[in-house]
Amino acid sequence: MTAPPAFPNLAGQGWSVHKKPVFATLVADHASGREVRDALWQYPLWEFELCFDGLASDSTSYPGLGAQSLQTLMGLFLQAQGQFGTFLYTDPTDCRVSGQVLGAGDGATTSFAFVRTLGGFAEPVGWVTSVASVALNGAPQSSGWSLTSPNTLVFSSAPGSGVAVTASFSYAFQCRFLEDGQDFEQFMQNLWAAPSVKFRSVRSS
Repeated sequence: MTAPPAFPNLAGQGWSVHKKPVFATLVADHASGREVRDALWQYPLWEFELCFDGLASDSTSYPGLGAQSLQTLMGLFLQAQGQFGTFLYTDPTDCRVSGQVLGAGDGATTSFAFVRTLGGFAEPVGWVTSVASVALNGAPQSSGWSLTSPNTLVFSSAPGSGVAVTASFSYAFQCRFLEDGQDFEQFMQNLWAAPSVKFRSVRSS
Protein backbone atom coordinates (compact mmCIF):
# COMPACT_ATOMS: atom_id res chain seq x y z
CA MET A 1 0.00 0.00 0.00
CA THR A 2 1.40 3.36 -1.03
CA ALA A 3 1.80 5.84 1.81
CA PRO A 4 -0.21 9.08 1.58
CA PRO A 5 1.71 12.37 1.41
CA ALA A 6 3.13 13.73 4.65
CA PHE A 7 1.88 16.83 6.42
CA PRO A 8 4.80 19.30 6.27
CA ASN A 9 6.87 20.30 9.29
CA LEU A 10 6.98 24.10 8.94
CA ALA A 11 8.94 26.60 11.02
CA GLY A 12 6.05 29.07 10.99
CA GLN A 13 3.75 26.88 13.06
CA GLY A 14 2.56 28.76 16.14
CA TRP A 15 0.81 28.09 19.42
CA SER A 16 -1.44 26.62 20.50
CA VAL A 17 -2.03 23.07 19.30
CA HIS A 18 -5.35 21.34 19.94
CA LYS A 19 -5.68 17.54 20.04
CA LYS A 20 -8.98 15.88 20.90
CA PRO A 21 -9.90 12.18 21.10
CA VAL A 22 -13.52 11.63 20.01
CA PHE A 23 -15.77 8.64 20.68
CA ALA A 24 -19.34 7.93 19.54
CA THR A 25 -21.86 6.83 22.17
CA LEU A 26 -25.60 6.24 21.99
CA VAL A 27 -27.35 7.34 25.19
CA ALA A 28 -31.00 6.46 25.90
CA ASP A 29 -32.72 8.10 28.89
CA HIS A 30 -35.43 6.36 30.90
CA ALA A 31 -38.30 7.92 32.84
CA SER A 32 -36.67 6.67 36.05
CA GLY A 33 -33.62 8.78 35.38
CA ARG A 34 -31.49 5.80 34.53
CA GLU A 35 -29.82 5.59 31.15
CA VAL A 36 -28.48 2.98 28.75
CA ARG A 37 -25.23 3.70 26.95
CA ASP A 38 -23.87 1.90 23.90
CA ALA A 39 -20.30 2.56 22.75
CA LEU A 40 -20.22 2.53 18.94
CA TRP A 41 -16.44 2.80 18.62
CA GLN A 42 -13.81 0.78 20.45
CA TYR A 43 -11.12 3.31 19.57
CA PRO A 44 -11.34 7.09 19.18
CA LEU A 45 -10.81 9.31 16.20
CA TRP A 46 -8.33 12.10 16.86
CA GLU A 47 -9.02 15.72 15.90
CA PHE A 48 -6.21 18.26 15.53
CA GLU A 49 -6.11 22.02 15.09
CA LEU A 50 -2.86 23.81 14.22
CA CYS A 51 -2.11 27.46 13.52
CA PHE A 52 0.61 28.88 11.28
CA ASP A 53 1.70 32.41 12.17
CA GLY A 54 4.10 32.78 9.27
CA LEU A 55 4.15 31.26 5.78
CA ALA A 56 6.46 32.62 3.10
CA SER A 57 5.12 32.93 -0.43
CA ASP A 58 8.54 33.34 -2.04
CA SER A 59 12.00 31.83 -1.66
CA THR A 60 14.05 34.70 -0.23
CA SER A 61 12.07 37.19 1.89
CA TYR A 62 11.76 35.04 5.02
CA PRO A 63 14.36 32.25 4.86
CA GLY A 64 13.64 31.22 8.44
CA LEU A 65 10.13 30.16 7.45
CA GLY A 66 11.29 27.97 4.58
CA ALA A 67 11.14 28.76 0.89
CA GLN A 68 7.54 28.93 -0.35
CA SER A 69 6.16 27.39 2.82
CA LEU A 70 2.77 28.85 1.87
CA GLN A 71 2.75 26.84 -1.34
CA THR A 72 3.86 23.73 0.56
CA LEU A 73 0.90 23.80 2.94
CA MET A 74 -1.58 25.05 0.36
CA GLY A 75 -0.34 22.43 -2.08
CA LEU A 76 -1.07 19.61 0.37
CA PHE A 77 -4.62 20.90 0.83
CA LEU A 78 -5.09 21.06 -2.95
CA GLN A 79 -3.56 17.63 -3.44
CA ALA A 80 -5.98 16.22 -0.86
CA GLN A 81 -8.93 17.99 -2.53
CA GLY A 82 -10.15 19.21 0.83
CA GLN A 83 -11.82 16.47 2.83
CA PHE A 84 -11.40 13.85 0.13
CA GLY A 85 -7.78 12.70 0.31
CA THR A 86 -5.65 11.63 3.24
CA PHE A 87 -2.18 12.47 4.51
CA LEU A 88 0.14 11.38 7.31
CA TYR A 89 0.51 13.69 10.30
CA THR A 90 3.44 13.06 12.64
CA ASP A 91 2.53 14.38 16.08
CA PRO A 92 5.89 15.27 17.68
CA THR A 93 4.52 14.31 21.13
CA ASP A 94 2.99 11.00 20.00
CA CYS A 95 4.98 9.35 17.21
CA ARG A 96 7.23 6.59 18.57
CA VAL A 97 7.35 3.84 21.18
CA SER A 98 10.05 1.54 22.51
CA GLY A 99 9.49 -2.04 23.62
CA GLN A 100 5.75 -1.82 23.02
CA VAL A 101 3.86 -5.05 23.74
CA LEU A 102 1.86 -6.05 20.67
CA GLY A 103 0.45 -9.30 22.03
CA ALA A 104 1.30 -12.88 22.88
CA GLY A 105 1.76 -15.78 20.51
CA ASP A 106 -0.62 -18.73 20.40
CA GLY A 107 1.33 -20.96 18.01
CA ALA A 108 -1.00 -20.14 15.09
CA THR A 109 -1.31 -16.35 14.72
CA THR A 110 1.25 -14.72 12.43
CA SER A 111 -0.16 -11.17 12.23
CA PHE A 112 -0.12 -8.60 15.02
CA ALA A 113 -1.40 -5.02 14.90
CA PHE A 114 1.08 -2.31 15.85
CA VAL A 115 -0.39 -0.57 18.90
CA ARG A 116 0.73 2.11 21.30
CA THR A 117 -0.28 2.58 24.94
CA LEU A 118 -1.47 5.80 26.60
CA GLY A 119 -1.84 5.25 30.33
CA GLY A 120 -3.87 2.07 30.60
CA PHE A 121 -5.38 2.35 27.09
CA ALA A 122 -3.92 0.66 24.02
CA GLU A 123 -5.04 1.28 20.45
CA PRO A 124 -3.75 0.45 16.96
CA VAL A 125 -1.63 3.20 15.41
CA GLY A 126 -2.67 4.72 12.09
CA TRP A 127 0.41 4.21 9.93
CA VAL A 128 3.77 2.70 10.90
CA THR A 129 6.54 4.74 9.27
CA SER A 130 9.55 2.71 10.43
CA VAL A 131 10.39 -0.29 12.62
CA ALA A 132 13.55 -0.13 14.72
CA SER A 133 13.33 -3.60 16.26
CA VAL A 134 11.10 -6.62 16.89
CA ALA A 135 11.58 -9.05 19.77
CA LEU A 136 10.12 -12.35 20.98
CA ASN A 137 10.31 -12.80 24.75
CA GLY A 138 12.89 -10.01 24.70
CA ALA A 139 15.12 -11.70 22.10
CA PRO A 140 15.72 -9.40 19.08
CA GLN A 141 14.56 -10.80 15.73
CA SER A 142 16.64 -9.58 12.81
CA SER A 143 14.61 -11.56 10.27
CA GLY A 144 11.47 -13.65 9.96
CA TRP A 145 9.08 -10.71 10.06
CA SER A 146 7.83 -7.93 7.81
CA LEU A 147 5.75 -4.77 7.98
CA THR A 148 2.51 -4.80 6.04
CA SER A 149 1.22 -1.26 5.57
CA PRO A 150 -0.36 0.48 7.20
CA ASN A 151 0.09 -1.10 10.64
CA THR A 152 0.54 -4.88 10.73
CA LEU A 153 3.51 -6.98 11.83
CA VAL A 154 3.62 -10.30 9.97
CA PHE A 155 5.82 -13.24 10.98
CA SER A 156 6.85 -15.94 8.55
CA SER A 157 6.31 -18.46 11.38
CA ALA A 158 3.81 -18.04 14.21
CA PRO A 159 5.34 -17.19 17.60
CA GLY A 160 4.90 -19.97 20.15
CA SER A 161 2.14 -20.04 22.73
CA GLY A 162 2.63 -17.38 25.40
CA VAL A 163 5.61 -15.76 23.66
CA ALA A 164 5.57 -11.97 24.18
CA VAL A 165 5.73 -9.98 20.94
CA THR A 166 7.27 -6.52 21.36
CA ALA A 167 8.49 -3.83 18.96
CA SER A 168 10.06 -0.39 18.84
CA PHE A 169 8.72 1.74 16.00
CA SER A 170 7.63 5.14 14.71
CA TYR A 171 4.16 6.01 13.46
CA ALA A 172 1.92 8.75 12.13
CA PHE A 173 -1.80 9.52 12.16
CA GLN A 174 -3.55 9.01 8.83
CA CYS A 175 -5.78 12.06 8.53
CA ARG A 176 -8.09 14.11 6.33
CA PHE A 177 -8.93 17.80 6.47
CA LEU A 178 -12.15 18.66 8.30
CA GLU A 179 -13.36 21.14 5.69
CA ASP A 180 -13.36 21.58 1.91
CA GLY A 181 -12.11 25.16 2.27
CA GLN A 182 -9.00 26.52 3.99
CA ASP A 183 -8.42 30.17 4.85
CA PHE A 184 -4.98 31.70 4.18
CA GLU A 185 -4.38 35.33 5.20
CA GLN A 186 -1.76 37.67 3.71
CA PHE A 187 -0.80 40.32 6.28
CA MET A 188 2.53 41.55 4.84
CA GLN A 189 4.28 41.38 1.50
CA ASN A 190 5.16 37.73 0.81
CA LEU A 191 4.06 36.81 4.34
CA TRP A 192 0.93 34.81 5.05
CA ALA A 193 -0.79 33.02 7.93
CA ALA A 194 -3.22 30.16 8.37
CA PRO A 195 -4.89 30.81 11.75
CA SER A 196 -6.72 27.49 11.92
CA VAL A 197 -5.91 24.25 10.09
CA LYS A 198 -8.22 21.45 11.22
CA PHE A 199 -8.02 17.75 10.44
CA ARG A 200 -8.94 14.40 11.96
CA SER A 201 -7.70 10.85 11.86
CA VAL A 202 -9.38 8.19 9.74
CA ARG A 203 -9.66 4.45 10.19
CA SER A 204 -7.01 2.49 8.34
CA SER A 205 -8.56 0.44 5.55
